[in-house]
Amino acid sequence: MTRFATPRGLFIPALLGLAIALVVAILAISPATQGAVPDDVYATYGVHNDAHNADCAFPNCTYVRTPGEPTNPRYPAYWTSHWAMYRVFNKYQDYPPPYDGKPPAALKDGVDYQTSWGATYYDSTWRGPSGEGAMEEHYEKFCLPIFPIPNNYTCSFISLGKTAFFVTYDDRPSWMPPVCLFSPSNHPPERDFIKHLPYSKADSARLGDRVQGYSFWVGQSGKPIQTGVSPDQTANGGIMFGYGFDSNATPDRVNKRAAPYRHPQSFYFSGVPYMPQLPQPNAPIVSQNYTDFAMTRPDPAKTWAQVAGLDPKTLPKCQLFNPPAVAQTAAAPDGRLSAPGPAPKVPTWGSIGKP
Repeated sequence: MTRFATPRGLFIPALLGLAIALVVAILAISPATQGAVPDDVYATYGVHNDAHNADCAFPNCTYVRTPGEPTNPRYPAYWTSHWAMYRVFNKYQDYPPPYDGKPPAALKDGVDYQTSWGATYYDSTWRGPSGEGAMEEHYEKFCLPIFPIPNNYTCSFISLGKTAFFVTYDDRPSWMPPVCLFSPSNHPPERDFIKHLPYSKADSARLGDRVQGYSFWVGQSGKPIQTGVSPDQTANGGIMFGYGFDSNATPDRVNKRAAPYRHPQSFYFSGVPYMPQLPQPNAPIVSQNYTDFAMTRPDPAKTWAQVAGLDPKTLPKCQLFNPPAVAQTAAAPDGRLSAPGPAPKVPTWGSIGKP
Protein backbone atom coordinates (compact mmCIF):
# COMPACT_ATOMS: atom_id res chain seq x y z
CA MET A 1 0.00 0.00 0.00
CA THR A 2 1.43 3.39 -0.95
CA ARG A 3 1.36 6.03 1.76
CA PHE A 4 1.24 9.72 0.96
CA ALA A 5 3.03 12.20 3.19
CA THR A 6 1.22 15.37 4.20
CA PRO A 7 3.20 18.37 5.43
CA ARG A 8 2.52 18.78 9.15
CA GLY A 9 1.22 22.33 8.76
CA LEU A 10 -1.38 21.21 6.22
CA PHE A 11 -2.67 18.15 8.12
CA ILE A 12 -5.49 19.81 10.08
CA PRO A 13 -6.80 21.97 7.18
CA ALA A 14 -6.78 18.89 4.97
CA LEU A 15 -8.88 16.95 7.48
CA LEU A 16 -11.30 19.89 7.80
CA GLY A 17 -11.57 20.11 4.05
CA LEU A 18 -12.29 16.40 3.83
CA ALA A 19 -14.95 16.66 6.55
CA ILE A 20 -16.66 19.57 4.83
CA ALA A 21 -16.63 17.70 1.53
CA LEU A 22 -18.24 14.68 3.19
CA VAL A 23 -20.98 16.81 4.77
CA VAL A 24 -21.72 18.48 1.45
CA ALA A 25 -21.87 15.09 -0.27
CA ILE A 26 -24.24 13.69 2.37
CA LEU A 27 -26.55 16.71 2.10
CA ALA A 28 -26.52 16.43 -1.66
CA ILE A 29 -27.88 12.88 -1.55
CA SER A 30 -30.11 13.20 1.50
CA PRO A 31 -33.86 12.52 1.07
CA ALA A 32 -34.67 16.07 2.17
CA THR A 33 -32.91 17.52 -0.83
CA GLN A 34 -33.38 14.71 -3.33
CA GLY A 35 -37.08 14.30 -2.57
CA ALA A 36 -37.96 18.00 -2.35
CA VAL A 37 -41.38 18.73 -3.85
CA PRO A 38 -41.36 21.45 -6.55
CA ASP A 39 -43.20 24.65 -5.71
CA ASP A 40 -45.92 23.95 -8.28
CA VAL A 41 -46.67 20.41 -7.08
CA TYR A 42 -49.21 20.71 -4.30
CA ALA A 43 -50.07 18.42 -1.41
CA THR A 44 -53.15 16.38 -2.34
CA TYR A 45 -52.40 13.11 -0.50
CA GLY A 46 -53.02 10.83 -3.46
CA VAL A 47 -56.07 12.57 -4.91
CA HIS A 48 -54.24 14.56 -7.61
CA ASN A 49 -50.64 13.39 -7.09
CA ASP A 50 -48.50 11.50 -4.60
CA ALA A 51 -47.09 14.53 -2.80
CA HIS A 52 -47.09 13.96 1.00
CA ASN A 53 -48.37 10.41 0.66
CA ALA A 54 -45.91 9.35 3.35
CA ASP A 55 -47.49 11.71 5.89
CA CYS A 56 -50.77 9.78 6.20
CA ALA A 57 -51.57 7.12 8.79
CA PHE A 58 -51.80 4.45 6.07
CA PRO A 59 -49.32 3.60 3.29
CA ASN A 60 -49.80 5.64 0.13
CA CYS A 61 -52.57 7.55 1.90
CA THR A 62 -54.96 4.67 1.20
CA TYR A 63 -57.27 4.46 4.20
CA VAL A 64 -58.41 1.05 5.37
CA ARG A 65 -62.14 0.99 6.13
CA THR A 66 -62.92 -0.55 9.49
CA PRO A 67 -65.99 -2.67 10.32
CA GLY A 68 -69.07 -0.47 10.35
CA GLU A 69 -67.68 2.02 7.85
CA PRO A 70 -69.12 2.13 4.31
CA THR A 71 -67.29 0.70 1.34
CA ASN A 72 -65.66 3.18 -1.02
CA PRO A 73 -68.00 4.72 -3.60
CA ARG A 74 -66.66 5.30 -7.11
CA TYR A 75 -67.10 7.92 -9.78
CA PRO A 76 -68.74 6.80 -13.04
CA ALA A 77 -66.25 6.51 -15.90
CA TYR A 78 -67.42 9.92 -17.16
CA TRP A 79 -69.88 12.52 -15.95
CA THR A 80 -70.98 16.16 -16.01
CA SER A 81 -72.56 18.27 -13.28
CA HIS A 82 -73.35 21.86 -12.46
CA TRP A 83 -72.93 22.95 -8.85
CA ALA A 84 -73.58 25.81 -6.47
CA MET A 85 -70.54 27.12 -4.60
CA TYR A 86 -71.13 28.49 -1.10
CA ARG A 87 -68.36 30.68 0.29
CA VAL A 88 -69.15 30.75 4.02
CA PHE A 89 -67.49 33.55 5.97
CA ASN A 90 -69.65 33.97 9.10
CA LYS A 91 -70.64 31.43 11.78
CA TYR A 92 -68.81 28.70 9.89
CA GLN A 93 -67.42 27.29 13.16
CA ASP A 94 -70.98 26.60 14.35
CA TYR A 95 -72.35 25.34 11.03
CA PRO A 96 -69.76 23.13 9.38
CA PRO A 97 -70.33 21.17 6.17
CA PRO A 98 -71.43 18.96 4.57
CA TYR A 99 -74.52 20.96 3.70
CA ASP A 100 -77.85 19.60 2.47
CA GLY A 101 -78.09 21.92 -0.50
CA LYS A 102 -77.81 25.47 0.85
CA PRO A 103 -76.09 26.10 4.19
CA PRO A 104 -78.42 25.84 7.23
CA ALA A 105 -81.24 28.40 7.56
CA ALA A 106 -79.40 30.13 10.41
CA LEU A 107 -76.94 31.39 7.78
CA LYS A 108 -78.24 34.06 5.43
CA ASP A 109 -77.22 34.34 1.79
CA GLY A 110 -75.41 37.64 1.21
CA VAL A 111 -74.83 38.11 4.93
CA ASP A 112 -73.09 34.96 6.09
CA TYR A 113 -72.26 33.34 2.78
CA GLN A 114 -72.10 34.01 -0.95
CA THR A 115 -73.54 31.79 -3.67
CA SER A 116 -71.91 31.41 -7.07
CA TRP A 117 -72.08 28.78 -9.79
CA GLY A 118 -69.97 26.48 -11.89
CA ALA A 119 -69.69 23.07 -13.53
CA THR A 120 -67.39 20.05 -13.62
CA TYR A 121 -66.67 17.85 -16.63
CA TYR A 122 -64.93 14.49 -16.09
CA ASP A 123 -63.77 11.69 -18.38
CA SER A 124 -61.50 8.98 -16.99
CA THR A 125 -61.26 7.34 -20.43
CA TRP A 126 -59.27 10.22 -21.97
CA ARG A 127 -55.73 9.30 -23.02
CA GLY A 128 -52.93 11.57 -24.17
CA PRO A 129 -49.20 12.23 -24.02
CA SER A 130 -49.51 13.60 -20.47
CA GLY A 131 -51.28 10.56 -19.06
CA GLU A 132 -54.82 9.39 -18.33
CA GLY A 133 -58.02 11.23 -17.50
CA ALA A 134 -59.40 14.66 -18.33
CA MET A 135 -61.28 17.09 -16.12
CA GLU A 136 -62.42 20.70 -16.20
CA GLU A 137 -63.78 22.70 -13.28
CA HIS A 138 -65.34 25.94 -14.50
CA TYR A 139 -66.08 28.77 -12.05
CA GLU A 140 -68.48 31.41 -13.34
CA LYS A 141 -67.75 35.03 -12.23
CA PHE A 142 -66.13 33.86 -8.96
CA CYS A 143 -63.02 31.72 -9.15
CA LEU A 144 -61.88 29.07 -6.67
CA PRO A 145 -61.16 31.06 -3.46
CA ILE A 146 -58.07 29.19 -2.27
CA PHE A 147 -55.58 31.84 -3.37
CA PRO A 148 -54.62 35.02 -1.42
CA ILE A 149 -56.26 37.39 -3.94
CA PRO A 150 -59.79 38.59 -4.73
CA ASN A 151 -61.65 35.88 -6.66
CA ASN A 152 -64.20 37.95 -8.59
CA TYR A 153 -63.36 36.67 -12.09
CA THR A 154 -64.25 33.64 -14.22
CA CYS A 155 -61.74 30.80 -14.39
CA SER A 156 -61.28 27.16 -15.33
CA PHE A 157 -58.90 24.47 -14.11
CA ILE A 158 -58.25 21.85 -16.79
CA SER A 159 -56.26 18.68 -16.13
CA LEU A 160 -55.17 16.51 -19.04
CA GLY A 161 -53.32 13.58 -17.56
CA LYS A 162 -50.79 15.00 -15.13
CA THR A 163 -50.72 18.48 -16.67
CA ALA A 164 -53.00 21.09 -15.10
CA PHE A 165 -53.79 24.35 -16.87
CA PHE A 166 -55.42 27.49 -15.46
CA VAL A 167 -57.59 29.42 -17.91
CA THR A 168 -59.06 32.90 -17.51
CA TYR A 169 -61.44 34.97 -19.62
CA ASP A 170 -62.29 38.58 -20.48
CA ASP A 171 -62.98 39.51 -16.86
CA ARG A 172 -59.53 38.34 -15.68
CA PRO A 173 -57.35 40.64 -13.55
CA SER A 174 -55.00 42.66 -15.71
CA TRP A 175 -51.88 40.88 -14.46
CA MET A 176 -53.11 37.36 -15.30
CA PRO A 177 -52.28 35.66 -18.60
CA PRO A 178 -55.13 33.97 -20.51
CA VAL A 179 -53.57 30.54 -19.85
CA CYS A 180 -50.83 29.49 -17.46
CA LEU A 181 -49.36 26.23 -16.16
CA PHE A 182 -50.96 25.50 -12.82
CA SER A 183 -48.99 22.33 -12.14
CA PRO A 184 -47.02 19.68 -14.04
CA SER A 185 -48.35 17.03 -11.65
CA ASN A 186 -52.05 17.41 -10.87
CA HIS A 187 -54.08 14.68 -12.54
CA PRO A 188 -57.89 14.34 -12.27
CA PRO A 189 -59.07 12.28 -9.30
CA GLU A 190 -59.18 8.60 -10.12
CA ARG A 191 -62.59 6.93 -9.98
CA ASP A 192 -61.78 5.44 -6.56
CA PHE A 193 -60.06 8.58 -5.21
CA ILE A 194 -62.15 8.53 -2.01
CA LYS A 195 -59.83 5.82 -0.68
CA HIS A 196 -57.39 8.65 0.04
CA LEU A 197 -59.73 10.33 2.55
CA PRO A 198 -60.70 9.04 6.01
CA TYR A 199 -64.37 8.34 6.67
CA SER A 200 -65.91 10.78 9.15
CA LYS A 201 -68.78 9.45 11.21
CA ALA A 202 -69.49 12.96 12.52
CA ASP A 203 -69.67 14.48 9.03
CA SER A 204 -72.08 11.75 7.98
CA ALA A 205 -74.28 12.12 11.08
CA ARG A 206 -74.64 15.86 10.40
CA LEU A 207 -77.00 15.02 7.55
CA GLY A 208 -78.67 12.07 9.24
CA ASP A 209 -76.36 9.60 7.50
CA ARG A 210 -78.08 10.31 4.19
CA VAL A 211 -74.61 11.38 3.08
CA GLN A 212 -71.31 9.62 3.66
CA GLY A 213 -68.74 12.26 4.61
CA TYR A 214 -65.00 11.88 4.19
CA SER A 215 -62.69 14.63 5.39
CA PHE A 216 -59.54 15.63 7.22
CA TRP A 217 -57.61 18.68 8.34
CA VAL A 218 -53.92 18.96 7.60
CA GLY A 219 -51.40 21.22 9.29
CA GLN A 220 -48.79 23.36 7.58
CA SER A 221 -46.22 20.68 8.42
CA GLY A 222 -47.96 18.53 5.85
CA LYS A 223 -49.35 15.93 8.25
CA PRO A 224 -53.08 15.23 8.76
CA ILE A 225 -54.13 16.48 12.20
CA GLN A 226 -57.84 15.62 12.45
CA THR A 227 -60.55 13.50 10.84
CA GLY A 228 -63.87 15.29 10.36
CA VAL A 229 -64.67 18.98 9.88
CA SER A 230 -65.56 19.77 13.49
CA PRO A 231 -64.00 21.32 15.51
CA ASP A 232 -62.89 23.97 13.04
CA GLN A 233 -59.11 24.36 12.73
CA THR A 234 -58.99 27.52 10.59
CA ALA A 235 -57.62 29.67 13.42
CA ASN A 236 -54.81 27.15 13.91
CA GLY A 237 -53.66 27.35 10.31
CA GLY A 238 -55.34 24.07 9.34
CA ILE A 239 -56.49 23.25 5.82
CA MET A 240 -59.57 21.05 5.37
CA PHE A 241 -60.45 18.78 2.46
CA GLY A 242 -63.75 16.87 2.39
CA TYR A 243 -66.12 15.05 0.08
CA GLY A 244 -69.66 13.73 0.41
CA PHE A 245 -71.40 10.89 -1.43
CA ASP A 246 -75.05 9.90 -1.14
CA SER A 247 -75.36 6.93 1.18
CA ASN A 248 -77.85 5.09 -1.03
CA ALA A 249 -77.33 4.02 -4.63
CA THR A 250 -79.81 5.58 -7.06
CA PRO A 251 -80.29 5.38 -10.85
CA ASP A 252 -78.48 7.80 -13.09
CA ARG A 253 -80.51 10.80 -14.22
CA VAL A 254 -79.60 10.30 -17.90
CA ASN A 255 -78.25 6.78 -18.44
CA LYS A 256 -81.18 4.61 -17.38
CA ARG A 257 -79.34 1.40 -18.28
CA ALA A 258 -76.49 2.05 -15.84
CA ALA A 259 -76.52 0.23 -12.52
CA PRO A 260 -77.54 2.46 -9.58
CA TYR A 261 -74.61 4.08 -7.80
CA ARG A 262 -73.86 6.43 -4.92
CA HIS A 263 -73.90 9.90 -6.44
CA PRO A 264 -71.39 12.56 -5.38
CA GLN A 265 -73.17 15.06 -3.16
CA SER A 266 -70.65 17.83 -2.36
CA PHE A 267 -67.01 18.83 -2.25
CA TYR A 268 -66.15 20.90 0.84
CA PHE A 269 -62.82 22.48 1.72
CA SER A 270 -60.87 25.38 3.19
CA GLY A 271 -60.34 28.56 1.24
CA VAL A 272 -58.24 31.53 2.34
CA PRO A 273 -59.82 33.11 5.44
CA TYR A 274 -60.18 36.80 6.22
CA MET A 275 -57.20 38.67 7.67
CA PRO A 276 -56.99 42.44 8.27
CA GLN A 277 -54.19 42.70 5.72
CA LEU A 278 -56.00 40.32 3.35
CA PRO A 279 -59.75 41.12 3.19
CA GLN A 280 -60.38 38.79 0.25
CA PRO A 281 -61.27 36.16 -0.68
CA ASN A 282 -62.58 35.69 2.90
CA ALA A 283 -63.37 32.02 2.36
CA PRO A 284 -62.69 29.99 5.51
CA ILE A 285 -65.18 27.30 4.44
CA VAL A 286 -66.33 26.52 0.89
CA SER A 287 -68.79 23.90 -0.33
CA GLN A 288 -69.57 22.95 -3.91
CA ASN A 289 -72.91 21.13 -3.95
CA TYR A 290 -73.80 19.18 -7.09
CA THR A 291 -77.17 20.00 -8.65
CA ASP A 292 -77.62 17.76 -11.72
CA PHE A 293 -74.95 15.06 -11.61
CA ALA A 294 -75.29 12.64 -14.53
CA MET A 295 -73.33 10.19 -16.65
CA THR A 296 -73.04 12.58 -19.58
CA ARG A 297 -69.75 12.35 -21.48
CA PRO A 298 -68.21 15.83 -21.86
CA ASP A 299 -67.73 17.24 -25.35
CA PRO A 300 -63.98 17.96 -25.74
CA ALA A 301 -64.72 20.78 -28.19
CA LYS A 302 -66.61 22.61 -25.43
CA THR A 303 -64.21 21.78 -22.61
CA TRP A 304 -60.51 20.87 -22.74
CA ALA A 305 -59.92 21.35 -26.47
CA GLN A 306 -59.03 24.94 -25.64
CA VAL A 307 -55.76 23.76 -24.06
CA ALA A 308 -55.22 20.34 -25.67
CA GLY A 309 -52.83 21.72 -28.31
CA LEU A 310 -50.73 23.84 -25.95
CA ASP A 311 -47.16 22.96 -25.02
CA PRO A 312 -46.87 23.32 -21.22
CA LYS A 313 -43.17 24.18 -21.59
CA THR A 314 -44.07 27.38 -23.43
CA LEU A 315 -46.63 28.60 -20.89
CA PRO A 316 -45.90 30.97 -18.03
CA LYS A 317 -46.21 29.46 -14.58
CA CYS A 318 -49.24 30.64 -12.63
CA GLN A 319 -48.72 33.06 -9.74
CA LEU A 320 -51.86 32.20 -7.82
CA PHE A 321 -50.38 31.14 -4.48
CA ASN A 322 -47.60 33.74 -4.75
CA PRO A 323 -49.23 36.62 -6.67
CA PRO A 324 -47.40 39.81 -7.65
CA ALA A 325 -47.89 42.99 -5.64
CA VAL A 326 -50.31 44.42 -8.21
CA ALA A 327 -52.76 41.59 -7.47
CA GLN A 328 -53.48 42.98 -4.01
CA THR A 329 -54.68 46.32 -5.38
CA ALA A 330 -57.47 44.75 -7.43
CA ALA A 331 -60.98 45.64 -6.32
CA ALA A 332 -62.64 42.98 -4.19
CA PRO A 333 -66.36 42.14 -4.56
CA ASP A 334 -67.26 44.38 -1.62
CA GLY A 335 -65.08 47.25 -2.84
CA ARG A 336 -62.37 46.80 -0.21
CA LEU A 337 -58.73 46.85 -1.19
CA SER A 338 -55.84 45.06 0.40
CA ALA A 339 -52.77 47.07 1.26
CA PRO A 340 -50.43 47.40 -1.76
CA GLY A 341 -47.52 45.03 -1.71
CA PRO A 342 -46.87 41.30 -1.86
CA ALA A 343 -49.58 39.01 -0.57
CA PRO A 344 -49.14 38.29 3.14
CA LYS A 345 -47.93 34.83 4.06
CA VAL A 346 -51.10 32.96 4.98
CA PRO A 347 -51.78 29.22 5.18
CA THR A 348 -52.98 27.92 1.82
CA TRP A 349 -52.99 24.66 -0.09
CA GLY A 350 -49.86 25.95 -1.77
CA SER A 351 -47.91 26.38 1.46
CA ILE A 352 -48.55 22.94 2.97
CA GLY A 353 -45.29 21.26 3.86
CA LYS A 354 -43.18 24.11 2.48
CA PRO A 355 -41.04 26.47 4.58
